[in-house]
Amino acid sequence: MIPSMRSLTAEEYVEAFKSFLDHSTEHQCMDEFNKEQMPNIVAGLRRCMSHKAGHASLLLGDFLAGAAAGEQDLKMIRILQAVHPGVFIDNEIVEPNPQHVAAYKELVNQAPDLQNVSFIWHQLTSLEYEQQVKEKGTHKKFDFIHMIQMLYRVEDIPNTIKFFHSCLDHHGKLLIIILSDSSGWASLWKKYRDCLPATDRGHYITSSGITEVLARLGVEHRVYEFPSGWDITECFVEGDAVGGRMMDFLTGTKNFLGTAPAALRRRLQEALCQPECSSTRDGRVIFSNNLSMIVVES
Repeated sequence: MIPSMRSLTAEEYVEAFKSFLDHSTEHQCMDEFNKEQMPNIVAGLRRCMSHKAGHASLLLGDFLAGAAAGEQDLKMIRILQAVHPGVFIDNEIVEPNPQHVAAYKELVNQAPDLQNVSFIWHQLTSLEYEQQVKEKGTHKKFDFIHMIQMLYRVEDIPNTIKFFHSCLDHHGKLLIIILSDSSGWASLWKKYRDCLPATDRGHYITSSGITEVLARLGVEHRVYEFPSGWDITECFVEGDAVGGRMMDFLTGTKNFLGTAPAALRRRLQEALCQPECSSTRDGRVIFSNNLSMIVVES
């Protein structure tokens, strides 16, 4: 008997996400953004740090970091240190997954170059962190907050953005990294949503959904678009373990290829090959994983 479909556990998600990272240019895409735009973005923090005698407060929430937990955070911290040498950084992290927290702490332990940086970990969801802040009445202000690929899993996207925006100090900045409207994900979610199982519990949201929220809040923001690809060729190879894990990540389902009805598997694989979702390069199927980097002013 074929086992029933179910959602990924936190541990299974980490494994599936690693397969995605290993075959995509997601982090390379973020590195390009860090190289081209981040120095100018953090240079603008000078005004909000000047009255703190060289202190900067950062809230870095990397909710879906998976096996690479903390990697992007530390890159941004190093950019901030390069632009503002000698500044002391108070860094707070909000992350609900204990595996991600442990991986991040291990990265910090292996990075002796992180001078003048303090770390506070909150093993909480964004909603739990918000509730804790409100209950304690300690509404700390931050110079820089980032939310990398995490809004798909929060309960209330508009209120989450509104709360974290309210946590910005004067002249502070909020960075939201989210899938672009030009990505294959956007086409998959809009045109082929019937191909995705009910076990995929995330929000189907891309950059336009975020900018609409920001427009309603009346806050100034800029959007930077960066191309990224995900090689999903193995998703079409019968019995391929890597392809299976990638399909699990794509659908949020444990062993999707082994538990989903044959018709659903076939419809999804056909949808993934559509030109609005993927392209073919040298015989490989490359799914569009384009990202939007949205910089929001305080």
